[in-house]
Amino acid sequence: MNGLYVHAATLLMEGAADPAAPGAAITTALCGNWEHPPPCPLAAHHTGWSREGDSVSLRIVFATAPASEPEVRRLIASALTAGAFDTPDGTTSRWKLLTSGPAELSIEELQHAERISGT
Repeated sequence: MNGLYVHAATLLMEGAADPAAPGAAITTALCGNWEHPPPCPLAAHHTGWSREGDSVSLRIVFATAPASEPEVRRLIASALTAGAFDTPDGTTSRWKLLTSGPAELSIEELQHAERISGT
């Protein structure tokens, strides 16, 4: 049975940077490519974001075997620490990682995690 988790992060991104790029970087780290057929091999996941000025808040909801949680979090952190991702249109979005780590699932996120995990 999969555990259900959320990882939260705050980034500093200049206005022209694509706030979806960190999610694509995370998917690439977890799945090998930002665009792939389901299912995700290591952890079913979804990255949600909100932006206020140059501050971007991420919430990465994921489902994985409990033994894989540290590896998933390591891959997420590595993707975010990289600070850049080449977007599909050929531009590079850059950011500075301010905070990153485990967080508590909200009720909505728990329901989403259950859906993506198939439970």
